[in-house]
Amino acid sequence: MSDKKIDNKEKIQYETAIFAGGCFWCMVEPFDTQPGIISVVSGYTGGDVPNPTYEQVCTGTTGHTEAVKITFDPKVMSYKDLVNIYWQVTDPTDAMGQFQDRGSQYQPVIYYNSPKQKEIAMRSKEELEKSGKFDKPIVVRIDPAQPFYPAEEYHQDFYKKDPLRYQIEEMGGREQYKKKYWSK
Repeated sequence: MSDKKIDNKEKIQYETAIFAGGCFWCMVEPFDTQPGIISVVSGYTGGDVPNPTYEQVCTGTTGHTEAVKITFDPKVMSYKDLVNIYWQVTDPTDAMGQFQDRGSQYQPVIYYNSPKQKEIAMRSKEELEKSGKFDKPIVVRIDPAQPFYPAEEYHQDFYKKDPLRYQIEEMGGREQYKKKYWSK
């Protein structure tokens, strides 16, 4: 599976990154607001049901995780930088959910699209483990990318569509976590 897209008009090569880290509503804005990001799509990946719906994934029985697929310009934003952002917006010590979102559909996973992405993610995870920042083990899985299914339109760019509800979701634990571990 290739992780590169080519825009023939400008000969720009874009890459994709796929991250699961709890509710996809809260995973869009931290990446979408960065330079070099072309798009961030909320969706589902890692499961056994083709073209799942939100209602199916919410049951926790399809094997999917809520995730974001990020298209980026690696000349502006590196994959390593994206992984570093990922660590700062997820709790890498919680295997069965993120903050107020519980269940296998919310588990943290880095899905890699190439051997290079796998190597970067593995090395970054090892560095985080050695840093001593956390008193529990880092449990984020690093898995090969699987088919990614975009979520329904009402889930896309949620932080822009419903900023108040988005802020309530963020305050459900993610914002406090970021302050505790990353604002030092």
